[in-house]
Amino acid sequence: MAAGKDLLLGKLRDGSPMSFGERLRLSWLLGLPAILAQLSTILMEYIDAGMVGRLGSDKAAAIGLVETSTWIMMGFCMAVTSGFSVQVAQLIGSRDFHKARQVMRKGFFASLVFSCMLALAGISIAEALPRWLGGDASIWADASSYFLIWCAFLPVSSIGFTICGMLQASGNMKVPSIVEVCACVLDVILNYVFIYILGMGVKGAAIGTGLAVLITHIFALVFLLRKSPELNIVQDEHGKWLPDRHTLKQAFGITGPMWLQNLVMRGAYIASTVIVAPLGTIAITANSFAIIAESFCYMPGYGLEEAAQSIVGQSIGAKRKQLARQFAFICTGMASVMMTVLGILMFIFAPQMMAILTPDPEVIALGAKVLRIEAFAETLYAVSMVGYGSCVGAGDTMVPMLLNFFSMWVVRIGLALILVRSMGLVGYWVAMCIELNVRGVIFFLRLRGNSWMKKVLV
Repeated sequence: MAAGKDLLLGKLRDGSPMSFGERLRLSWLLGLPAILAQLSTILMEYIDAGMVGRLGSDKAAAIGLVETSTWIMMGFCMAVTSGFSVQVAQLIGSRDFHKARQVMRKGFFASLVFSCMLALAGISIAEALPRWLGGDASIWADASSYFLIWCAFLPVSSIGFTICGMLQASGNMKVPSIVEVCACVLDVILNYVFIYILGMGVKGAAIGTGLAVLITHIFALVFLLRKSPELNIVQDEHGKWLPDRHTLKQAFGITGPMWLQNLVMRGAYIASTVIVAPLGTIAITANSFAIIAESFCYMPGYGLEEAAQSIVGQSIGAKRKQLARQFAFICTGMASVMMTVLGILMFIFAPQMMAILTPDPEVIALGAKVLRIEAFAETLYAVSMVGYGSCVGAGDTMVPMLLNFFSMWVVRIGLALILVRSMGLVGYWVAMCIELNVRGVIFFLRLRGNSWMKKVLV
């Protein structure tokens, strides 16, 4: 499989003709490991939630309350990584491997410095955050403790994003997949130890997951810097880690709009938490667990989004814009088919999916109801995911950010404010379902045009 992938990537970079079958096969060879990596990540979240859920709805609600805040911080760190990994993908597509390694080094430095600053900011607000978000006073202490420990591990997570992002930019989806599988297994073991054996509860969930990420990504870092054919630094006697003005300017051209995108998307999630929080502990817990349960449907979308970002980036770097468009639509089509099937299964087995996470019958019933609403959004949600990843691979981040702003804040939040009043949590998920379908349509229209492929960084 690897040899076939390398041969096809070579044809892409050399400008050789590629048949539809070859394009489809390369998309699948890159997409499958990324999907498996997503599966491992989602399983890790599912297991964490299930373990904490057994401690009671209040403990689960504590994590659910600050969860959207962790998302927004992770989004900032991932945006920094993308600012450099997109450059690396395009440089590899143009076969400038030496410069790709230079950009990679600078990406690591920027990621570490930024994540440390963000972690310190998060730690400073950990005590007050649950109160700001409107949660019940009974869960403030657990929510604050979880968030503080999570922030302490943020630099570790950020470097992990950078390691995987650089490997994926080179077309290596296999190693990140293996790392995520190992992290999932280790997470189960460490969480059991810290949550139950050591009796640390919510704190134990944060510590166990953080240590699992730290241990497994050490091996990925060694592989990237010593063994990667395109990016190992053994090939260079000297290399600078401090970013120069040109590289930073290129990175910020991608990262800046992605930071805004993160504020738009994650900020909307925080606004959603504020909307849902007054509905009570049952609604908060059901909402949090339903999002985790639904994430199984996301696997193909997020996996193929990563594959599309890499392969579109390399196609743009190789000056093959028509091929970039073809790969974007192939990856989008594959994700849509798979997420449609998973959406049907989610509709059928919604109660069983919720029952894995919690024994509370009220949470199960409410969670299953909203999951069945969301099943009708999975097809077009896939289009928006992979469409966005394709745009990022081409360095197009500003217009997609504006599209997401309209979709999230005007459609989702606007409808949620209206529907939650009479329908409770169900109203929020109806608003979400409508918004995801709208987002899918506008990203499909974006991909059909040409303007998203105009930015070439190399």
